[in-house]
Parts: sequence; structure tokens; C-alpha cells
Amino acid sequence: MKKQIEYVSEMTRFIRELHEQKPHLAEEQRKARARWWDRAADPVLGAAEQKERDEARLQQKAYVYQTKG
Repeated sequence: MKKQIEYVSEMTRFIRELHEQKPHLAEEQRKARARWWDRAADPVLGAAEQKERDEARLQQKAYVYQTKG
């Protein structure tokens, strides 16, 4: 029986080589994600500003693609 060679894309090879060359990269990615994405919406806003922001939101129509005609 012939041994099958598993296909690996160029992008997958690039990422694997990058992680081999820079093993600290994964930790830096986690820190950056925590800094920019994994946090509260805006902790600086007070209760009044948050209420004003919530009241200013426009309600989405039931069917957003419906035209006015």
C-alpha cells in the first residue's frame, strides 16, 4: 500500500514556520486581544452618559431589507 502524502497549503506552512521562529508570538496575540477586545464596552462612561447613549440608539425595523415604497 502506498503512503499518502498529506497536502499542506503555503499559508499553513508559513504560519507554522512563523510560530517556530517566534514562539512568543502566541502570548503577544493573547495580550493584544485582551487589550483591544476582551473588555467592557466603555468603563469611563457614567450612568447618565450610558443611559443617553442607550436612548439614542435607533430601533431596527422588523425586516431591514424592506424598501419604503
